[in-house]
Amino acid sequence: MQTIGLVGGMSWESSAAYYEALNRGVEQRLGGFHSARTAMTSVDFAEVTTLQEAEDWDGVAAILRDAAISVERAGADFLLLCTTTFHRVAEQVQEAVSIPLLHLGDVVAEACKEQGVESVALLGTKFAMSRTFFTDRIASHGLGVLVPEPAHHDELNRIIYDELVHGKVIDDSRRSVVNLISELWDAGAGGVILGCSELELLVRQADSELPVFGCTSLHVAAALDRALA
Repeated sequence: MQTIGLVGGMSWESSAAYYEALNRGVEQRLGGFHSARTAMTSVDFAEVTTLQEAEDWDGVAAILRDAAISVERAGADFLLLCTTTFHRVAEQVQEAVSIPLLHLGDVVAEACKEQGVESVALLGTKFAMSRTFFTDRIASHGLGVLVPEPAHHDELNRIIYDELVHGKVIDDSRRSVVNLISELWDAGAGGVILGCSELELLVRQADSELPVFGCTSLHVAAALDRALA
């Protein structure tokens, strides 16, 4: 079994979901008392979020590069960033280490293509939806990518940052996101990407008639495939 490197803390709820899912996945695949070999470092979410809001991406990159280097030194064979938004600096992180980075955008795009989906909608933080760093990565695999109208961005951001990152799962917020998914279906989406780890706490496949692609679940599955190959 290879050692999976994790750069977390963005948010800690997301990191906890990754850690639990990786260990449950190894237990299911190998049985017995098996658990995942991992090396994790966790950054201060407040620090990187402040830098993000100031558009100081060099500062964000420096923190995540140092975190990735520490994970590599701890013996990781490959690396995951336990976040969507901060994949904005994924290339800089990859340049800082000699181990491969399993890019979330590539993993999600391949999963969409495997299900025959040609156009997907991305739900995530306001930053991830309003910039193209993640949608461009997905589109590079030949997929069409939709995002909600800007009028919805603040509400999604509120649900993520005021509720989900604090572990609050509220039914009214679920209904709001499910209604938004229906609007994106009408706009031509053949599937929806939950492009923020915390959104998987809120929305399940049973909530939507569209195929739902949870970034954390897919990232974890791809990491397990690699670690156990």
